[in-house]
Amino acid sequence: MWWVRLRALILKELLAVLRDPKGRFILIGPPIIQLLVFSYAATLEVKNVDILILNQDSGVAGYELVQRISGAPSFRHVLRTEDPAEIRDAINMQRVMAAVRIDATFSRDIAAGRPAPVQIILDGRRSNASQIVSGYLTQIINGLAADAAKANGRLAAPVSVEPRNWFNPNLDFLWFMVPNLVASIALLIGLVVTALSVARERELGTFDQLMVSPLRPHEILIGKLVPPMLIGMFHITIFILAAVFVFGIPLRGSVVLLYASGFFFLASVVGIGLFISSLSMTQQQAILGAFLFLVPAMLLSGFATPIENMPEWLQPISYMDPLSYFLVIVKGVFLKDLGPWDVALNTAPLAVIAIVTLSSAAWLFRRRME
Repeated sequence: MWWVRLRALILKELLAVLRDPKGRFILIGPPIIQLLVFSYAATLEVKNVDILILNQDSGVAGYELVQRISGAPSFRHVLRTEDPAEIRDAINMQRVMAAVRIDATFSRDIAAGRPAPVQIILDGRRSNASQIVSGYLTQIINGLAADAAKANGRLAAPVSVEPRNWFNPNLDFLWFMVPNLVASIALLIGLVVTALSVARERELGTFDQLMVSPLRPHEILIGKLVPPMLIGMFHITIFILAAVFVFGIPLRGSVVLLYASGFFFLASVVGIGLFISSLSMTQQQAILGAFLFLVPAMLLSGFATPIENMPEWLQPISYMDPLSYFLVIVKGVFLKDLGPWDVALNTAPLAVIAIVTLSSAAWLFRRRME
């Protein structure tokens, strides 16, 4: 019976991956370590920033501005200087990320209600972080000017702005990073394990035996498909449990929808891995092929930067990236209670990618058997 042959192949594939104690550790240990380490280390937040201040103003407003900057939680060390030349040296040697130069007329201008000059000098080598630091400093300076004007009775404040952040009220970066890592590490493990599958058979000399066995091409394909998907589902389960019980990320949506979309995501990843493996003659080639796909997939997925920020000619390439769709689902299910219709809209492209890649891998298998 076909299902007996298929079960035997699936068991063989699982045993090939799990029978080695080192192999079992590699499949279980590093992904968990990556989740724990990357959740805290791979952060886009800007904290513990060193600032240099040149205060040429002897008035109250200049002193107050220095105190407000010193008390800001995002700044680690706030250094003082009296020498303008030290600003260039400090930024050039990367001792500080930004320098604030307060003009000698700052307090008088604040008291008179005139524009008060403050120069912010940033390290452009770290452009993203510098822009965020500039926003921090600008907010502090504007806050001081508004408070001074209000105290002098020159400016009424008829509008009170109370910002509210939906889905992540405290802007906790872990709430953003951990769901991203659930999808990204599952992509990494699923792709590498699958890409090595056929290439390992070729190096060991068992691929030709597999080709002359009673198994049909589609049965071989299914036998190669099921074990990595089982391993991927196991990792997704571990990551979801860690996200909820270790990191305290709320799981507001449907676990069933998350697993259903995860099935198609893993199918698309495994399809890409099998296609790479079918083209590779050695495990080294398979690893290189996997990482050749993995790096662009991470960069184009919207993991770190929104897809909308990319050049228009580059954005269509992200439509072929399964990670870009699954990231929307994972973050939506965790933080937003994403509805079935929205999950289906992002799952449908995953199904298309899976069909195309698995069909291409099956075609290569048939060619090998001819």
